[in-house]
Amino acid sequence: MGVEGAAVQDQDSKAAAAPVVEKQDMAPESEPAPSWFTPKRLLMIFCVINMINYVDRGAIASNGVNGSPRVCGGVCSHGSGIQGEFDLTNFKDGVISSAFMVGLLVASPIFASLAKSFNPFRLIGVGLSVWTFAAAGCGISVDFWSITACRMLVGVGEASFISLAAPFIDDNAPVTQRTAWLGIFYMCIPTGVALGYVYGGWVGNSFGWRYAFFGEAILMLPFAILGFVMKPLQMKGFAPAGSKSSETYAIQVEVITTDKDVPGSSHSLNKPSSSGLQRFWQDMKSLLLEKIYVINVLGYIAYNFVIGAYSYWGPKAGYSIYHMSNADLLFGGITIVGGIVGTLAGGFILDRINSTIPNAFKLLSTATFFGAIFCFSAFCFKNLYAFIVFFLIGEILVFATQGPVNFVCLHTVKPSLRPLSMAMSTVSIHVFGDVPSSPLVGVMQDRINNWRTSALILTSILFLASGIWFIGIFIPSVDRYNEDSEHPVERSNTRPLLEEATASSQPV
Repeated sequence: MGVEGAAVQDQDSKAAAAPVVEKQDMAPESEPAPSWFTPKRLLMIFCVINMINYVDRGAIASNGVNGSPRVCGGVCSHGSGIQGEFDLTNFKDGVISSAFMVGLLVASPIFASLAKSFNPFRLIGVGLSVWTFAAAGCGISVDFWSITACRMLVGVGEASFISLAAPFIDDNAPVTQRTAWLGIFYMCIPTGVALGYVYGGWVGNSFGWRYAFFGEAILMLPFAILGFVMKPLQMKGFAPAGSKSSETYAIQVEVITTDKDVPGSSHSLNKPSSSGLQRFWQDMKSLLLEKIYVINVLGYIAYNFVIGAYSYWGPKAGYSIYHMSNADLLFGGITIVGGIVGTLAGGFILDRINSTIPNAFKLLSTATFFGAIFCFSAFCFKNLYAFIVFFLIGEILVFATQGPVNFVCLHTVKPSLRPLSMAMSTVSIHVFGDVPSSPLVGVMQDRINNWRTSALILTSILFLASGIWFIGIFIPSVDRYNEDSEHPVERSNTRPLLEEATASSQPV
């Protein structure tokens, strides 16, 4: 009887856990693995999307799209582009460049949190759809306020992609090439901005500034559609997208992992919203308590303050200081060469010397310090060719940080926190970095009316970024990439998104 009683108890125990087993068994069926959608193709698609995002930023900063203000000094000029048509001061012009950041910083943590309830790839599709319609809206704007509103919506659309793309790439990159793959992805930032300068200058001068935005919307539309028509993809550390709602699954997982008595915990199912909000604040607390993450983001803020202002005011500063007749093309060329060489080199070097968090900080601090020296020296020269050589070397060194800085963001937190980690990093570097930098540099230039002095003051902030990252070398750190998620049931069936067809995986 003792044996039979034990058997009955064992069966009852298994019956109580049946919903979990059943849910787990369902997971592999919902894991799509399209044969043609290899990791390299995923990287390629994400790189093109990222490049279009930054083509938009380069285009709106180009002289062809942004234009010049109206002036009256004996003979009045109507100006050109957005600034001329809407009669904008340098401050308002800077506000337009930063307006999309408002939508970006508000929507980024929202999309990161929704990734725990909805499939992340579908969220990217939603965001890209918003981006497409907002970019078209910029082309039909009628005044300062309408184009500002559309730029904010562009930021909302971009938020889903920048929060979720990097974790997808990190999941599927070869172990020994993770930083290099991230470097390739982030290489599209300077490349996109540079192409945007050239694209905006050519389209704006040939057809009018509005057509530059229409062209961007057309380029992004196929990728927005792709986010809906493709089978949903799965991210490491999250519940797979099954036939039932991911939200129900996430709630069920939380109940099972937080209550010892499973049957008695059913009342938690009636409070999904409060539970989700509580989890969000717990995740935020975990990020803020991670010292190495905070130091990394602080350095990134100072760095992005400079880079954001460079990308927006660079062509105008170059035109004023060196009287460049083709400032858009020249700055675009410098940025594209410096961005490609620097970003790829940074990723490959970190992988070569061993991708660890302390090594990442050593590379960040050193590259930024010497990059600041060369960029600062470049603006001291009066000769255009000396400026080009020194600024190009400086750009190569400065852009070498892109892979390492995002490697630290992804590897200092648990897998389930990576989207929020990237979202809050993005929010921070924009709200404290390039959002205020463009209008502040505009105000400074309005007062001192000397682009060389403004550029030197701005560039000196790179030394601050280098110093902050230098501190990170000495703070104890742990690579949490392989740590279990806070939801063990979720992690039990999680495998790389695009696992090779030859690899075998057995459901738990």
